[in-house]
Parts: sequence; structure tokens; C-alpha cells
Amino acid sequence: MGMAADYSSEGTRATGAHGRGVGRALTVLGLETSCDETAAAVVRLTPGGEATVLSSVVHSQIDDHSAYGGVVPEIAARSHVEMIDGVVRRAMAGANLGYDGLDGVAATAGPGLVGGVMVGLSFGKAVALARGLPLVAVNHLEGHAVSARLGAVVDYPFLLLLVSGGHCQLLEVRGIGDMTRLGTTIDDAAGEAFDKIAKALGLGYPGGPALEALAEGGDGSRFDLPRALLGRKDCDFSFSGLKTAASRLAGTCETDQDRADLAAAVQAAIARQLGERSDRAMKDHLDRHGPGLFVVAGGVAANRTIRSTLESVAEKNGFAFLAPPMAYCTDNAAMIALAGAERLQKGWTSDIDTAARPRWPLDEESALSDPTHKPGRKGAKA
Repeated sequence: MGMAADYSSEGTRATGAHGRGVGRALTVLGLETSCDETAAAVVRLTPGGEATVLSSVVHSQIDDHSAYGGVVPEIAARSHVEMIDGVVRRAMAGANLGYDGLDGVAATAGPGLVGGVMVGLSFGKAVALARGLPLVAVNHLEGHAVSARLGAVVDYPFLLLLVSGGHCQLLEVRGIGDMTRLGTTIDDAAGEAFDKIAKALGLGYPGGPALEALAEGGDGSRFDLPRALLGRKDCDFSFSGLKTAASRLAGTCETDQDRADLAAAVQAAIARQLGERSDRAMKDHLDRHGPGLFVVAGGVAANRTIRSTLESVAEKNGFAFLAPPMAYCTDNAAMIALAGAERLQKGWTSDIDTAARPRWPLDEESALSDPTHKPGRKGAKA
């Protein structure tokens, strides 16, 4: 089952060969409110697959959440309500367009903090209704999956490592709406481990960039940190043991050098695990299809040590390596607009009663048939 079938459960419909998305360039407004960034962007996609970002506006809530050391869902949702209108107006002005210049509106419908998701999705529905535009409900993870196509014309298929604050998984991406999960975290995401360990070290929020900066002056070989899932040969990840061990060691650090050494060890451990699992996925891909393209997307892809490690693994296996431009590694609306435009090209649109989803796996069939977590009331985890 491909993702087209998965999306149909959310009210997706095909508009047919004569729909608005066939045979011409499409201009789409994208909205992203799944966590702590309120973002809007306008992207134009040609029939040949070339994407041009006409505007991209991101309002960060870092200052709102820094005092708490992490994202507070209620504060995030309230900020989205306050900021969404102004952010969209700036994006439309930056693209030098009115709403009559759009072919559709795409909005993140999940996964994420559902209070925030509802804000962007509701705004998108309002624009679609008021202007008679098709609505495309986009999976936030699919936005990350296509984000590399914002910087270059990238052909499908490719192997994807999606690594962010809330998600860590390897996927085979055959096209929009057609992705298979190869491995996923069984507990915490790599970005969450960065943030929680950074908090234990007394660093600011967000913790990932702060830990990376501290690690530059550290000796990563000084601390012996646990390695996860050594007896398994699959592509799944686990970071909870590393997070716990490093957080305990943080309490023993007495000097700035101690903290820098621990930060370097943590960064090296995360990079090693990401590299090992990616190496397995590439070798499996080589056996089945030969060498190809390896794409790394998500906020953690901005970490220079991790990116360098993954580039080396790709080169060793004969894969081309590609990561989105830095501006599109973290959450943004340009990737949502692009995913929406690619769906609109296929004539896939969403019903106006599409619901916001806190959980929404990219490969829902694998998540349900081989879950890493027991599905709860809100569905299978991403």
C-alpha cells in the first residue's frame, strides 16, 4: 500500500487528469505549525519538477520556551494563533502575489503538537474556502522527505535518513506518497537526545546547536558511552540509554573541559549510531538496486559532525550524498508547500473536514503491521 491510500483515509481525493495540477507550473502557499515555528511559504513547481521558493517566513518561538528548557504545547499553540495571520501576510507580500495567484494551499495536518497543527490547518481551510482553492493536507514528515528538492532537481527514488527533534527513521522514497520504512527509533529521537543531554549540561534551549558548539573544544574519546542494539542487524535506532548515561555523567562534570569532553562524546556516539544504521540500509539497497542517492533531512542534519560522518558512509558505499540547504533542514513551510504542490500535480486534494493528527506515520502500513510502539488512542506513532 502506498501513501496515496494512506492519505485517502484523511479525505484525499483525486481530481482527475483534467484537474488544476496537470501539465503546468503550480504556485502553492504552505503552512507549518506542528511544533514551535509558525511558518508560511510560497513555492512554484514546474511540470519538470523544478521548485522555486518565492518566499519563506519562519517565526521562531525559542524565546517563548527557553525559560522552560523545552517546548510547552499550550504556549506554542497560543503563539501560533497570534502569529499565523502576520506570517502569512509577509509570505504573500514576499512572493509579490495575491491569493488569486495561488493554485492551492497546503498545510501540515500532522504529526505534531495537535494544538499547533490545528492552527495552521484551520487557517489553510479558511483560505481554501474563501478563495475557492484546493486544500492539500500534508504529512510533516513527507515535507522533510522532499525538502532536498528545494535546493536541486532530485529524481526519485532515493534513500532517506530523516533525523530531527521528534523523529529518526530510514526510508526508501520512491515518490510522493510512496515510501517504505526501513528502520525507526524504538524510543527517543536523536534530536531529543541532543536537547535533553544539553539541558543536563546546563546549556540553553535549543540544546542541539549549543551542544555542538561546546563539543568543538572537547575530547570525544574520554567518556565511554553505551552503544545501543548491538545484537541486532536491522536499521532501528535507540537513544534512551545514551541519554540516561550522559545525563548522569553530566552531574559529575566539574570543569568546562569536562563538559566539553562529554558533549564531544555524545555527539560522536549519536553520529556513530546514525552512520552504522545508514550503512546497513545502503548495503541492503545495494544488494537490491545498486548504488543510488542518499538524502539526509531534518534539523539534526544541520550538525556538521553528523553530516560529515554520513557523507563518509555514503562515499564508502558508492552513494551520492545530498542534504537540503541549511534553511530547509529545520521546520519550515517551503517543504510543506512543495509536498502539497507535488500532490496537487497528481490531482490529490483533501476534504475540508480533514482532521489534525498528533500521530501520522509516513509508512502507515509498516507502523501498524510491525509497530515499534503499541498504538494508542491517537493511532500508531510516526
